[in-house]
Amino acid sequence: MIEQLEYNTERHRLIIPEYGRHIQKMVDIAVATEDAAERNKQAKAIIGVMGNLQPHLRDVPDFQHKLWDQLFIMSDFKLDVESPFPKPSKELLQERPEPLGYPQNFPKYRFYGNNIKRMIDVANSWDEGEMKEALEFAIANHMKKCYLNWNKDTVEDAVIFKHLLELSNGKIDLAAKEEDLSDASNLMKQKKKFSNKNQQRNNKNRNSRKRY
Repeated sequence: MIEQLEYNTERHRLIIPEYGRHIQKMVDIAVATEDAAERNKQAKAIIGVMGNLQPHLRDVPDFQHKLWDQLFIMSDFKLDVESPFPKPSKELLQERPEPLGYPQNFPKYRFYGNNIKRMIDVANSWDEGEMKEALEFAIANHMKKCYLNWNKDTVEDAVIFKHLLELSNGKIDLAAKEEDLSDASNLMKQKKKFSNKNQQRNNKNRNSRKRY
């Protein structure tokens, strides 16, 4: 009996591990079956067993397509049966995907985040007036807060104005308006106040839990 024990290190690698080794053995048996009618019958039975693992999706057409694709993949594309869907291509599956572009538009100023450029573009699309000026200073204060979170020190308003001028392609120049941004201590105090509220809420939730 000990001699008949099988170890995973001695077995063939599972192509789709989440279906387990028994499903893989059923697929291997279907591939080795010579009679076409019997092979088609076995394939449909295997699809039924695979669908039973997720019964809420079993009858969804797209999910059925996925099951048949996975059946062919587990057979290493050697299974010759009549499928209700086109047989997937092994070459297409093994094809390397195109590299994804890095989403950061301005890697020089990563500490501002990706959304800051969208906010600047919105400000540039507005007509001149008090609303636009208020938005520009709100963006500058947000940039200053992001800078302080990253630097954990202090920053001159001139630095923020310079970065904003560069990110806006020279369209937003707050340095010429001779108005100061919010004080660094006030910006960080707002963050600390928000953090304390979250901590109090979490403590309240923990205290309200039932203890058994």
